[in-house]
Amino acid sequence: MAHVFGKIVLAYDGSENAKKALDVAIRLSSSLGDSLVTVTAVDISHLYGEGVIVPQEALDKSYTRAHELLEGAVQEARSHGVEASSEVLDGEASSAVMDYAVKNGAGLIITGSRGLSAAKRFFLGSVSTKIVQESKIPVLVIK
Repeated sequence: MAHVFGKIVLAYDGSENAKKALDVAIRLSSSLGDSLVTVTAVDISHLYGEGVIVPQEALDKSYTRAHELLEGAVQEARSHGVEASSEVLDGEASSAVMDYAVKNGAGLIITGSRGLSAAKRFFLGSVSTKIVQESKIPVLVIK
């Protein structure tokens, strides 16, 4: 089977559009024989800018939730025979996703058209818009 992209990176935050993107990523990875890496970002930099000291327990909880979120996506992909893994990234979501994709040789980034609100943690602002505008590799946005 030909590997068109080699590695596909899915920006995943658990939102409805991210779940749709996961479905497409699984079907695409499966049909092309490409591996899939689901990623999410934990960004606390905006809190430090406001002078907030984040308790270690809160940080640990954020990372634990992020790992749990991605584990569900990875298990779903693996249940369809896709070689899948996950990575929790640090920092602003769009930059973290693009940097990870480039550094790890991904051929495609897939993202939902909208993520969760800033109050719901991982993806702040219009992540998909920034990725489309700034990515050096192809991007597929799922609505």
